[in-house]
Amino acid sequence: MDKSSLEARRILLIIGGGIAAYKCLDLIRRLRERGASVRAIMTGAAHEFVTPLSVSSLTGEKVFTDLFDLTDEAEMGHIELSRDADLLLVAPATADLMARMAGGLANDLATTALLATDKPVLIAPAMNVRMWEHAATQRNIATLAQDGISFVGPNEGDMACGEFGPGRMAEPMEIVGAVEAHFGEAAFAADQPLKGLKALVTSGPTHEPIDPVRYIANRSSGKQGHAIAAALATLGAETVLVAGPTATPDPAGVSVRHVETADEMLAACEAALPADIAICAAAVADWRVEASAEQKMKKKNGEDGLHLKLKQNPDILATLSALKGRKRPRLVVGFAAETEKVIEHATDKRMRKGCDWIVANDVSPATGIMGGDDNLVHIITAEGAEDWPRASKRDVARRLAHRVADHFRKGKSAT
Repeated sequence: MDKSSLEARRILLIIGGGIAAYKCLDLIRRLRERGASVRAIMTGAAHEFVTPLSVSSLTGEKVFTDLFDLTDEAEMGHIELSRDADLLLVAPATADLMARMAGGLANDLATTALLATDKPVLIAPAMNVRMWEHAATQRNIATLAQDGISFVGPNEGDMACGEFGPGRMAEPMEIVGAVEAHFGEAAFAADQPLKGLKALVTSGPTHEPIDPVRYIANRSSGKQGHAIAAALATLGAETVLVAGPTATPDPAGVSVRHVETADEMLAACEAALPADIAICAAAVADWRVEASAEQKMKKKNGEDGLHLKLKQNPDILATLSALKGRKRPRLVVGFAAETEKVIEHATDKRMRKGCDWIVANDVSPATGIMGGDDNLVHIITAEGAEDWPRASKRDVARRLAHRVADHFRKGKSAT
């Protein structure tokens, strides 16, 4: 144990009302062993599982519970509670508490502190497997992730209700590890390892018009490319994002160029050069209609089908990779969405396109990844393939940005 790993870090622990709340007593002890100071807010339901006296004894601090306690408001208001912390940690994060967070509610001290904070938030979900898998909870998870909230767990296993599946709160040491990783990543980002470098990222699908109301496209959501642009910007890169049509919000701190077609995307990329880094995460349509109709095409009785003549779109990844001298980005990274023989096909694509790395992701129907919030990737370089575990697209983006930073920090030429 490194007793100084969290030295002087201030953590505001918000304890939700679930059976897993008992684990928070050990969690507090483990955090304090590593040098962190811990203040705690308990929801009303949390009192049913652990007592404020137990929590106070371990934190060495008063436990906060009531939004309308005037004495507490004078001593440590809900705004000040969140501002005074380096990290807000929610454990257990029940389905109800997550729903209220996702909805922006502030109907008790816990949710008010969460809504009032501008500090990072890490949550450890805990609930029945049916509640975890419910569509409403999954929508709330997606909303919270999009809002920048990080997750640790839940784990799969036996539950107090007698069922088995995902929903168990992560163990105290897993949560401690996530807290340590958060501060390690924050320190890495604070060093701005990509400062002075320019990054170009493509994201989302392209829409190739058939007529004014129809187009050729694919199921890309743009979530992965947008997350990569945000992660590079966080590490200090001056980042330009060329985005196809997507409902994913523009990331903060990034210059965004919105486009529709592959031709427009290529032109925007060329206008953004020179760049040190180019990451082509967009799912560019391979073909477009050779001559799209100027008016909406009408169905005619007796027709047995519609025949469209297609032509290939420009290959943006290959075009950037083939640039010569200083016009070529020092590191060109492509994406390969594959449904079978993922590594084999991605390795071949790297050679054909001439790029330095390929991020190969398995989008076969069984993975449920296309358009979702997770990704399962392999990094293909001249040295071989790296297998990464399935993770959220935001975590994949962070890891890729760190990989890019390490590449430039070591002063390597493109491999």
